[in-house]
Amino acid sequence: MRRQRKAKIIATLGPASSRPDVLEKIVQAGVDVFRLNFSHGEHAEHQARFETIREVEAKLGRPIGVLMDLQGPKIRVGTFADEKITLEAGAQFRFDMDKKPGDQTRVSLPHPEVFAALQPGASLLLDDGKLRMRVDKCDENSADCTVEIGGPLSNRKGVNLPDVMLPMSPLTEKDRIDLVYGLEMGVDFVALSFVQRPEDVAEARKLVNGRAAIVSKLEKPQAIEHLDEIVALSDIIMVARGDLGVECPPEDVPILQKRIIKACREAGKPVIVATQMLDSMVSNPAPTRAEASDVATAIYDGADAVMLSAESAVGKYPIETVSIMNRIMVRVERDELYFRLREASRPDPEHNAPDAISAAARQVAGTIGAKAVVTYTTSGSTAYRSARERPEVPILGLTPKIQTARRLALCWGVHPVFTRDATNFGEMVGIACDVAKREEFADNGDSLVITAGVPFGTPGATNILRIAWLSGRG
Repeated sequence: MRRQRKAKIIATLGPASSRPDVLEKIVQAGVDVFRLNFSHGEHAEHQARFETIREVEAKLGRPIGVLMDLQGPKIRVGTFADEKITLEAGAQFRFDMDKKPGDQTRVSLPHPEVFAALQPGASLLLDDGKLRMRVDKCDENSADCTVEIGGPLSNRKGVNLPDVMLPMSPLTEKDRIDLVYGLEMGVDFVALSFVQRPEDVAEARKLVNGRAAIVSKLEKPQAIEHLDEIVALSDIIMVARGDLGVECPPEDVPILQKRIIKACREAGKPVIVATQMLDSMVSNPAPTRAEASDVATAIYDGADAVMLSAESAVGKYPIETVSIMNRIMVRVERDELYFRLREASRPDPEHNAPDAISAAARQVAGTIGAKAVVTYTTSGSTAYRSARERPEVPILGLTPKIQTARRLALCWGVHPVFTRDATNFGEMVGIACDVAKREEFADNGDSLVITAGVPFGTPGATNILRIAWLSGRG
């Protein structure tokens, strides 16, 4: 199950991909982490999918990460008496707190926090940005607007507010219930939707309490204003281009994607690029050339992972979609331009022993032609530091904790291995050599560069570098 690429693939599970035989084929085709979308489905469905993942993991002998994606606060209009209206540009329209069905002139918007934050001149985008309105006047219970871009509007369509910092937590009551369930189930990552400010991440971190890694989804312009602080507080960042593309001008999204990836690279935090990467493959067996280019661009930019949503959840060709994404990534990572971009974008090591060791490991591996950099880690921090260096050779992430191995499934370049604990450094070197041979990364006569922290079990204490030869010399 060795991958021929270093960036990772996340796939969303759904009706098209939840059968054990399909799920196993998807893993073999290239999936490293599965996403459970808690915006849809009942807890029992997610539990069944989670158990199937763990069964396939045990069968294939490869750690698989599981990411739960919380729905977050969805702002929606109420219902209409005739279920649907059509608005013309220039028309006047009101949003209010009245629960009665709407008509051609008004509709309910049952979100008092929205009216509390609105100001005249603010924009409201409806139905994924298909309609646009400008607020003329507002109070705590209503907002009178002018339609700038018209069109049909039907029951419970979503509302986006690109100009407004909403005074609300990204965790709704539903999210909190889902979070408790997911953590008890044993998910490895928790994705927060509609993060606006650093305090949102801090709130979630208290609730998660170290039981899973925090993924902050950046899909609001307000989050970009606090980018560095949010990156610092998060374990992983997701460029969620769906809502980001609604709330920001389309021409800004590619620039924001590059800016976010750059910030994450400098901070040593994994970054995921998501949404509509191979969207046409929901119904077609091959992607468009533009979609292939989109996946390739994310890899050239330095993304740690790319994600499939509807393509793998409800699409007709989930296995083929994963396969073509894998092929694109493998091809890009073999390109000389990718190598040059990776070298040029490498951040300087921080002035501490773990970063110095990780930087040295990359350099030594390149100089002596080592087959892999091996990190022995309990928390995963040693492997993440090594991945920040983007070594040319693979990273073998050895850990005695299965939870850490599963989290490392999302880490660039890391082949995670759940292995027995070591009582001393010599034993650890022996384990590293055995695993490298068993996993077909090296053979007799080949060398490995091994990093670890002593004493064992101290997170972030990377302080030893060792060269080992599989022939027994060392």
